[in-house]
Amino acid sequence: MAKSSNPGKKWPWIIVGSILGVVALSYWTVKIAINNPVQLSDLDMQDYHHFDHDVNRIIKAKIAFNKKYDVEYVTETFTPNKAVVKLKITEKDGTPVDDANLTLRLTRPGTHAYDKTLSIDNVEQGVYTFEETQLPKPGRWDILVDIRAGGEQRYLNLKADTRYPNVFEY
Repeated sequence: MAKSSNPGKKWPWIIVGSILGVVALSYWTVKIAINNPVQLSDLDMQDYHHFDHDVNRIIKAKIAFNKKYDVEYVTETFTPNKAVVKLKITEKDGTPVDDANLTLRLTRPGTHAYDKTLSIDNVEQGVYTFEETQLPKPGRWDILVDIRAGGEQRYLNLKADTRYPNVFEY
């Protein structure tokens, strides 16, 4: 077996290379994290800290609202060029509710870059029609609604898609 002339010279280079590798990977991790920021959750139109803190109150309010009212998505046109969101609110006996306060936000899943808050354009026989808008991108959209009626409150998160205008998910 041939012995190396100086066996102790390679270990310092391995240690220095390992340290430089760790520093380079750390820099790369930070750079990727800065270029791809985490989007805060907008579940029920609030950040996740408030949602986690008030989750029991939110669930109880939803149950109380659902005992008194029915909400129906009756949108006829949801395309990128013309998006008109319509919701129908009735009491359990079928009486239309025309005095509810609604806040509506259109948002893309995973980003807040295209968020739009719409105001009510018309209310007739319990059908709340929001202002017509153009959507900047085709595809999936979340329709987030905060409904307050008769002392009750409900958050609604509908999923809609401009490519399939007649398909939605509660």
